[in-house]
Amino acid sequence: MYRKTVNYLRGEVTARCRSAAPERVLNLCSAHEVPFWGLSWEDAYTFCFHTTADGLRTLRAVTEEGAVEWEELEHRGAPVMLRRVRRRYVLLTAVVLALLWLWVGSSVILFFSVSGNETVSDQEILRALERHGVAFGTRALSVDQEALRNRVLLELHDLSWLTVNVRGCTAHVQVVERQRPPRRYDPYVAANVVAEKSGLITEVRALNGKSCVAVGDTVTRGQLLLSGVSDGRFGGVRFLHATGEIWGRTWYTFTARVPLTVQVQGEIQRERTRYSLLVGNKRINFFPRGSILGAGCDKITVTYPVKLPFGGELPLSLCREQTVQHEWQQICRSEEAALSEGKLWLLQQLTAQLGEGGTVTDTRFTHRLEGELLLVTLVAECREQLGMEVPVAYGE
Repeated sequence: MYRKTVNYLRGEVTARCRSAAPERVLNLCSAHEVPFWGLSWEDAYTFCFHTTADGLRTLRAVTEEGAVEWEELEHRGAPVMLRRVRRRYVLLTAVVLALLWLWVGSSVILFFSVSGNETVSDQEILRALERHGVAFGTRALSVDQEALRNRVLLELHDLSWLTVNVRGCTAHVQVVERQRPPRRYDPYVAANVVAEKSGLITEVRALNGKSCVAVGDTVTRGQLLLSGVSDGRFGGVRFLHATGEIWGRTWYTFTARVPLTVQVQGEIQRERTRYSLLVGNKRINFFPRGSILGAGCDKITVTYPVKLPFGGELPLSLCREQTVQHEWQQICRSEEAALSEGKLWLLQQLTAQLGEGGTVTDTRFTHRLEGELLLVTLVAECREQLGMEVPVAYGE
């Protein structure tokens, strides 16, 4: 195998020699150190063999005065192939680009693969790595694992471990997320349960502590519901960690002013499509002006990544930006449309105010006109948990 590779790289020639003294030709090969192999006899005066191009030229020179006939049958090897493709510039360019890609791909980072994360997004991890010097185009040998891990973990508090393994041109980022311990109940820390919101008590579930309210009582925000301070069995005061659930009815009132006159997009005044090339984090625009849009413009961006036949994705993308400029028009909408929009806003605001487990039991809407505005009012009744634990203030 080694000899075949060497012969292919330096090139080989299959030649036929006809001479009255063929043994003298073979002795000349040995005397002038001309390599030959694959000798085969056709008759007593003719034989074929393989040699190099330089070796055949040497034999022709030393047997020029003798009665020796030479015939070149076949040329093979790398020199022959290079002579054939020396004018095929596209093929040579492809070979150079392939060698360049092989060198670049084995020395710099072109792809990223993140695994092990569930709550922390890939973009957040990659942005943190980029801020600390690991990004597209970074030399693989320049990555200091220990220093990088220490810096990134100080920034991303939800990660407990991180490593970057570079294989070829891909950086495999492996992370382990921090497991947050559940909220710990400490019975030795005295606490009261007070009202987080005002409401009417409908259910009391006192698990520990002294109940200060009963079903049917009306409480205000900050009022004591379950006390963590009680009388001791043998006199004195005993401190407890009061726990429990206090459910009650709560009421909310929200108001929204909805305009009857709104601006809407009319006919298209101008439409433009522009293209750009994304190479890693760099952007190459194919248009002279910037990407700042005027008033009343919509922008639609579509990215076409370049993918390899086996499924890999290159850090190269074609970006198409389509901007459409509309003419704004003022229209007057009906009260029903404005009322529907106001109801939606108010219900979203009510949902944001409810605590965990809270439900809406009743809603009532009213509306009236105030000039060009529709005043929509929501009165809602809800059922939610009113209790909130606070530490006991000693000495009060």
